[in-house]
Amino acid sequence: MYTIRMKNCAFFARHGLLDEEERLGQRFYVDAVMHVEPSKPLESDSMDATVDYGVAFQVIEEMVTGRRHFLIEALAHEVAKALAARFPQIQRSEITVRKPNAPVRGVLDYVEVTVAWPQ
Repeated sequence: MYTIRMKNCAFFARHGLLDEEERLGQRFYVDAVMHVEPSKPLESDSMDATVDYGVAFQVIEEMVTGRRHFLIEALAHEVAKALAARFPQIQRSEITVRKPNAPVRGVLDYVEVTVAWPQ
């Protein structure tokens, strides 16, 4: 088993509870940590044996830019499920969603949620 990490995948989307968040949108950042059991020995040097991270990026993009979620927790969960469905080689994943412009009264860099799959 080995691990693939994708860091700071950036997308513009409209997630959040507030109407303004849907209307204005904002940038979201996603990290995906995928623990992979290859379907063939790594010595085969075959893309079929692993997770194509170009395709994984597209899966993440479709989930983040698709249907609106009120909670970034729910979004992270949906991303994890979609990656597992597309790549059976993924034995476990941790998906992190960062929301830099969270509507809170105060100064912060971002709000971040990590969801593990399977739970």
